[in-house]
Amino acid sequence: MFKGALTALVTPFRDGAVDAAALRDLIEWQIQSGIDGLVPCGSTGESATLSHSEHDTVIKITIEQTRKRVPVVAGTGSNSTAEAIRLTAAAREMGADAALLISPYYNKPTQDGIFRHYKTIAASVDLPLLVYNIPGRTGSNIAPETFARLAEIKNIVGVKEASGSMDQSSDILHLCGDAITILSGDDALTLPLMSLGAKGVISTTSNIMPREMHDLAAAALAKDFSRAREIHFRMLPVMRALFVETNPIPVKQALAFMGKCANELRMPLVTMTAGPAEKLRVAMKELRLI
Repeated sequence: MFKGALTALVTPFRDGAVDAAALRDLIEWQIQSGIDGLVPCGSTGESATLSHSEHDTVIKITIEQTRKRVPVVAGTGSNSTAEAIRLTAAAREMGADAALLISPYYNKPTQDGIFRHYKTIAASVDLPLLVYNIPGRTGSNIAPETFARLAEIKNIVGVKEASGSMDQSSDILHLCGDAITILSGDDALTLPLMSLGAKGVISTTSNIMPREMHDLAAAALAKDFSRAREIHFRMLPVMRALFVETNPIPVKQALAFMGKCANELRMPLVTMTAGPAEKLRVAMKELRLI
């Protein structure tokens, strides 16, 4: 179920509130463009500054608009185990197909604490769970050996691996084998990881290039690596431009260039500086995205 290109959806805002109409339009465009799944309320969706009510609303809108045409993997992570359970249970009640849970941030738990965090959530909510490892945001890394332990838990079915380390990713793939699905959390590493056995990507870039990211993942899954490389190199300048400032600052700017949503973020995130924004615009124009 969880393979190919899944979009880590932005949360459109207008005048300080969630822009439900823009979100629905973005979801519809994603599905019509062939995307393989949608992931609302992750870090790209600015979940850290959504209220609990807004968080539930964004997930509900995504599920309603998707109408089971592609899987919805709801972001429900927290550095509080109890809060993560509440958010995950709410997503299950709304009809999410799975949940994506970031490793506990700020607390910096031990490897055993990380394992127990996920094990407790998995025992509390009957829903497929994907573990999200992004040390650059959380302050701690989930060791490959911990992933091997987590892979033994029945409803922990996937990993979004965004450590940026090919060594780490190789070790996870080697230790876990087919016991758990590995998805890239770094757009530019999608092809290398899929060549080792990852099944796809949870992508920021696919907010603006859903068809291309789907095609890249589909080619890699079909082991047509010549085609996958061609798409990868074509997309690479835009991928790089989308991460010159903190995600989702650049992708919100890119979507604004495309007229898909307002270039509005929640503080403390602020809009993209002029120089990098112009480089992003040029990269997008070269690919005829604008």
